Amino acid sequence: MTLQIADVELGDDLLQDVKERLAEGAAENDRTGEFPWVGIQIVHDAGLLRAGIGKEYQGAGLSAVDSVRLFQALGAGDPSVALLTAMTVFQHQAQAKAPWWPEELYRQVVADSYDRPVLLNAVRAEPEWGAPARGGLPATTVRKVEGGWILNGRKGFATGSEGLAYHLVWATTSTDPDDNPLLAHAVVPGDAPGIEIIRTWDHLGLRASSTHDVIYTDVFIPEDNFRGVPLSEQGRDLPGALGLGLSALYVGVARAAQAWFVKFANERIPTSLGRPIASTERIQSVAGEIEVQLIQAEEVLLGLAAGLDANDPRAGRRVLSAKIIATRSAVMAVQTAVAALGNPALTRHNPLQRHLRDVLCSRVHPPQDDAALLIAGRTSLKR
Repeated sequence: MTLQIADVELGDDLLQDVKERLAEGAAENDRTGEFPWVGIQIVHDAGLLRAGIGKEYQGAGLSAVDSVRLFQALGAGDPSVALLTAMTVFQHQAQAKAPWWPEELYRQVVADSYDRPVLLNAVRAEPEWGAPARGGLPATTVRKVEGGWILNGRKGFATGSEGLAYHLVWATTSTDPDDNPLLAHAVVPGDAPGIEIIRTWDHLGLRASSTHDVIYTDVFIPEDNFRGVPLSEQGRDLPGALGLGLSALYVGVARAAQAWFVKFANERIPTSLGRPIASTERIQSVAGEIEVQLIQAEEVLLGLAAGLDANDPRAGRRVLSAKIIATRSAVMAVQTAVAALGNPALTRHNPLQRHLRDVLCSRVHPPQDDAALLIAGRTSLKR
């Protein structure tokens, strides 16, 4: 299969090549927790950071099916790099669907994206408030001044923080809901004066994703960089194809875990057995369980992605449930491999323990399971 992204013809061979090159640095990135500049450059050189740019901006867009394929491959290589890539691609997709950036600025972003990695991300969560998906107003504010806005606040879990070209900061004109304040993402250049990165990210998994806290102190942005919508008119966006791509990332992690499990099972020859453990029915059964879990995840994601591409309304309604199915299957697949292999699986110099830590991070992305199950349950009870 060949996927066209703007000026890049991206076939299965290139996806495989990028995956393998990312995998070469994944263990070291995990060990140090430093920003994965080399991996980001690999993705940029392959044209992947430009995926999702709309046709209006000379891009080719990105279908839901191709999003699943793309992020599964990257997740199998280095999930931290994959997540940084996904956050950027999702912003291009959002702009293609419903333009909201200042026009001239976004065209400059696209032009710059051909010359160097231009990372974008929505910076929304806060240490005290939590995530916007749970409701409420942020404490991060913008104040109108001559020629623009002044931004102040602290954000938490800002993925890509140290490498972002633009922070898309969720902010409000007032923290009092009775004021019916304006809310929007403020477009903030990553090198703007007043931005401080606080290196708080010391996580179990996705350790190189640079998901630190960010403090914004009297950061000035031009007037067009904040286009607020009243609180009373705020809608609730469902994840759609973006959610499928993010879930696919973790299925990629599980596929990488499976690959190591298979390699180990074929090479491990206990003296008491005299042949590879892969030849035993127990390991064969475990391998079957892992494969079935991953087939289930992939078929759900690809099937719903095809439905979204065909504008099937049923697919849109089932995306939240797909996240639960796919990520639970991915976690179960890796846990099954770990349980079967015992101590070697949890040994630091073997990658399976890293894949386990990474795949567990799938649970923290919105919608979290309780919210998705609540929506699915309410929907089913109204039939």
